[in-house]
Amino acid sequence: MTQTELQQLIDDATFDFTMGENDAALAKLAQATAAAPDACAAWHALAEINFNLRRFDDALAAAEQAHRLRPDDLFINTTLSRVWMEKGDKAKAEHYGAQAKIQSWKEQLQGDAPSD
Repeated sequence: MTQTELQQLIDDATFDFTMGENDAALAKLAQATAAAPDACAAWHALAEINFNLRRFDDALAAAEQAHRLRPDDLFINTTLSRVWMEKGDKAKAEHYGAQAKIQSWKEQLQGDAPSD
């Protein structure tokens, strides 16, 4: 699967979800993660859809896989914080929330850096 095909599959799954076609969305993301297990965006989309469906264990599993691939990603750390808060583990939620905040600051500082 090419990167373009993968992104199209993720986009199609996201659209399906927004249209209420949850099973179709999850099936497409399962296909995407099977075809490209190192595709962080696919795992993150899977985490977010499961989170919105209140399937917190599935959301956590997908978010943890995305985090293994990109531990410094602001959005994945935010997702993990939200999942852990829903699962009732405030300490873990705060940990990932702090990681997201640190990453946000790093990105802001990089954006403020003078260009050569």
